[in-house]
Amino acid sequence: MAKHIILLMSLVALSFGFLASAFEPSPLQDFCVADPASSARLNGHVCKNPASVGANDFSFSGLHLPGNTSNPNGSRVTPVSVAQLPGLNTLGISMVRIDYAPWGINPPHTHPRATEILTVIEGSLEVGFVTSNPDNKFITKILQKGDVFVFPMGLVHFQRNVGTKNAVAIAGLSSQNPGVITIANAVFGSKPDVNADILAKAFQVDKSVVDQLQTKF
Repeated sequence: MAKHIILLMSLVALSFGFLASAFEPSPLQDFCVADPASSARLNGHVCKNPASVGANDFSFSGLHLPGNTSNPNGSRVTPVSVAQLPGLNTLGISMVRIDYAPWGINPPHTHPRATEILTVIEGSLEVGFVTSNPDNKFITKILQKGDVFVFPMGLVHFQRNVGTKNAVAIAGLSSQNPGVITIANAVFGSKPDVNADILAKAFQVDKSVVDQLQTKF
């Protein structure tokens, strides 16, 4: 009898364990168009009243237009996330167009909330990412038109146009708001500055080098 009671208690405890870790990974309605006018704060955006939802909430125009690459990196990212396309709210996807001038780069960066899959539309791109500590293995490849490459979530990655003509890529991301942390900007362009002594020791360079880099960002 005691064995049956212990078994029953174990099953009940296991059941509560499943309940405690339960969650709903999928949308609970057809859509939840973001309402940017709402002041409510939550992990995502408040749903717009379905009665006021229209086709424009689910469409975006402009990816056919080349981005302006007249900047130090020689690249331009045109995002289509929930900020530009409210209908993406709760759907877990977004996309970008990336334009590259000859030898332009999309500098080393990470997406803290998304994996990225990139397709080359025009030109040739050198792409790569670095695995996490302690290996820090550098994985890289030259892509041609029509080639696809995936950058795992959170890993530092980049693209560079290795051709003499403009290049274009389209990428999909597994979040409505993937976020982006550009490594150089984050480290040397933070507000306020990270203490230069800390960065000099971390990068094993003279403090004057850090001071110079911080003025650029």
